[in-house]
Amino acid sequence: MLTEQQLQGVYVPIVTPFHPNGEPDLESFHTLAVHLLNSGIHGLVVNGTTGESPTITAQEMGALAGAAKAAIGSAPIPLVLGTGTNDTTSTVKKTEQAGKLGADAVLVVVPYYNKPSQQGIIAHFQRVAEVGVPVILYEIPARTGVALKVDTVRTILDMDGVIGMKDSSGGIQLVSELSRTGSKPVLCGEDAYLFASLCCGARGGMLASAHIRTERFVQLYHRFTEGRVSEAKEQFDELLPLIWLLFAEPNPAPLKWLLAEQGILASGTLRLPMTPIGAKLQQQLQPYA
Repeated sequence: MLTEQQLQGVYVPIVTPFHPNGEPDLESFHTLAVHLLNSGIHGLVVNGTTGESPTITAQEMGALAGAAKAAIGSAPIPLVLGTGTNDTTSTVKKTEQAGKLGADAVLVVVPYYNKPSQQGIIAHFQRVAEVGVPVILYEIPARTGVALKVDTVRTILDMDGVIGMKDSSGGIQLVSELSRTGSKPVLCGEDAYLFASLCCGARGGMLASAHIRTERFVQLYHRFTEGRVSEAKEQFDELLPLIWLLFAEPNPAPLKWLLAEQGILASGTLRLPMTPIGAKLQQQLQPYA
């Protein structure tokens, strides 16, 4: 099981490759996972938003978790499964499934669409934390339609069984406030804010962009933690144009196109409602292929 002391570094929310017929491509998934692991990442996240989790069935999540564990083998790399939904009962069931699948932790997004009260969100996480699998809170108001207040975040992070959070709140205010007053680990979830978040106390990042130039993202993190801050800033500045391109159209479409161009994925197929990127972005990404 993942502990809060271990929640640090570069975690990659891996894409879910599909065959052209829409079925999961476990062979490409294994190839990509091994590539990421060999590049020095500190954690692997399966069935996150980047993995097109809204379209993944419980059976498919089990197959992906098995493929991830096979790729990890005996390496000391934690496996995190995304289990959050906008229904507490479903989230609890998925979290129980994750525990049976051998997940070291689960990533649980704030309930979306329903727009619950702050108290309802707290009660949701309390129920999920009671399952017994370590929980990482995922705050991303641009997708959920509701933003957490700082006191709500603190209440959730204080729960037994909650080990930290992924912060995709769209800035550095939240991580700054949490680190100022002391907090369980926060991982940056907004790739373009990685360096700023590290400066404000983040313990690393859960970064879709780190599929590409993975070793450079890992090196950036190590340089920062070693106190080589100016070198880390230079490296981040070099990566920033790539980050912008990878989010120029909805994630993970740009990533999948580029990974297919690199030959790591057999196909860049997405499941609807996600669609392939346009010709202009393809041309812009081509130098990274």
